[in-house]
Amino acid sequence: MINKPYDPEQMRDFKQLVSRYDTLYSDKVAFKYRKNPKDQKIIEVTYHDFKKDIDSLGTKLIDMGFQGKRIAIIAPNRYEWCVSYLAIETAGIIVVPLDKALPENEIESLIIRSKVDAVIFADKYLDIFKKIKEEKTSNLKEYICMDFPTTQDDILSYRELIEQGKVLLEKGDIRLSQVEIDPNAMSIMLFTSGTTSIAKAVMLSQGNICANIYAIGCVCKVVKEDTFLSFLPLHHTFESTCTFLYGSFCGITIAFCDGLRYVVSNLKDYEVTGIVSVPLMLEAMYKKIKKGIEEQGKTKLVAVMSKVCNFLLKFGIDIRRKVFKQILEQLGGHLRVIICGAAPLEKATIEGLSNLGINLLQGYGLTETSPVLAAENDKFKRPGSCAFSMPNVEIKIDQPNENGVGEIIAKGPSVMLGYYENEEATKEVLKDGWFHTGDLGYLDQDGCLFITGRKKDVIVLKNGKNIYPQELEILISKLPYVAENIVFGKPDKNGDLSLCAKIVYNDELMEQTFGTVSKEEYHDLIWTEIKNINHTMPAYKAIHEIVVTDEPLIKTTTQKVKRFEEIAKTLKQLEEK
Repeated sequence: MINKPYDPEQMRDFKQLVSRYDTLYSDKVAFKYRKNPKDQKIIEVTYHDFKKDIDSLGTKLIDMGFQGKRIAIIAPNRYEWCVSYLAIETAGIIVVPLDKALPENEIESLIIRSKVDAVIFADKYLDIFKKIKEEKTSNLKEYICMDFPTTQDDILSYRELIEQGKVLLEKGDIRLSQVEIDPNAMSIMLFTSGTTSIAKAVMLSQGNICANIYAIGCVCKVVKEDTFLSFLPLHHTFESTCTFLYGSFCGITIAFCDGLRYVVSNLKDYEVTGIVSVPLMLEAMYKKIKKGIEEQGKTKLVAVMSKVCNFLLKFGIDIRRKVFKQILEQLGGHLRVIICGAAPLEKATIEGLSNLGINLLQGYGLTETSPVLAAENDKFKRPGSCAFSMPNVEIKIDQPNENGVGEIIAKGPSVMLGYYENEEATKEVLKDGWFHTGDLGYLDQDGCLFITGRKKDVIVLKNGKNIYPQELEILISKLPYVAENIVFGKPDKNGDLSLCAKIVYNDELMEQTFGTVSKEEYHDLIWTEIKNINHTMPAYKAIHEIVVTDEPLIKTTTQKVKRFEEIAKTLKQLEEK
């Protein structure tokens, strides 16, 4: 089956994307944001003004001699980040988006490794870049601060550069319009999650990203009346491609979140109709909704009405949003579509949100694939799967076992060019035109893709049995008080591995579930429930030990658990007991 209910326009490069801003959406609001969470005033920027700022900054960067060079960006999600990204790209400069949550030493290391010639940054990083400037260890020639009203101490003002670019354009400077973009050349350098010593620099082209924008448009209908809340980090391809670039391709309004603790209030403030999210946030959101339903004594009523609504859906009658209007108000009242990726989402959450009338689309991809390789579409969903490969992508299972599980490999125009200055790592994953993802999965009889885990995460016992930890983690996450968990193999005295689970609980939900008990008793209460899970599993999959804590697991800025770092930390703690 071709995963293509829609047929959007195809683009060659980002210059075509930016041209749409004036020709199709000129007076439409492109961005909404507050300068700080306490402000009542919401600032709005139209697509016309957005394009004008892009052209002005791009023209000035060319004037400064940066064409063909590299510029890094580091800042929280904000309007200036988006302007900088597209100004750099349309001026024929390579952009290097950096993780806003990196510590000082890692920022400096990546600045050196990427060989950037300039950096555009928020003022919270001022001290870091002053230090880098003084040490003269990098290739940096210019430092540009988004928040400086004027140039200070040889650190340039972003705002002044835009004004200078406007003057150049008014005087007839046409250099930006004459820039020829090679859609197949490296245009974006992205560092994968990990420490600076192992983080690989992914080389992407504008053609890669444009191919993915087209593919997303084939499966998901987003319209210019939509407003998406941006809260995942923009430096990552998931948020950058799906919310920012695909969203602006469709002419939506992008509202910048005031901070993770303001997500729910922002959904209402900005009348948000869509979000791009990760499972951790959605599952926490759904558990909160479910708990509210239980506290009101409406669990049975909601279950019955869900069945009625789903029955009527078979005849094309959709009354879900009317029936569950009061519940949807908890999410602002306007939320209609959620795009979710990064990890498998619990089936109960998928079905629960769908029952409320929210269009939940699950996808699968990697930074190296720009990012989306497979996704559900507006007309076909299969809970637990990622549905079909994107219309311009081919997916196969390499060396499947007796159950059809093997490594997921993919081929298509969104696959990266390779890893920067790392030919060995490139050859490991790019073989005969196929990208080897390192993820395990299988295709069902209809061609739907199911993810079972990471190849390197599989726990192999001495008897040859393979255990996919994510399978057990999903079962544990169904316990109402579990915030997150990780399952891993702990070496035992026989030289084999025994299964151990580290469980992070939600203090409030623990109390609601078990009543007021001491934290020392939490371990035994949770262990009883884990033993119940063990009884549903084959003996070799039984969990033999648990670690119980309220301390969050170590994660990347996109909320992916750093498994090996967390496992190493936990094993050390167990040894010290």
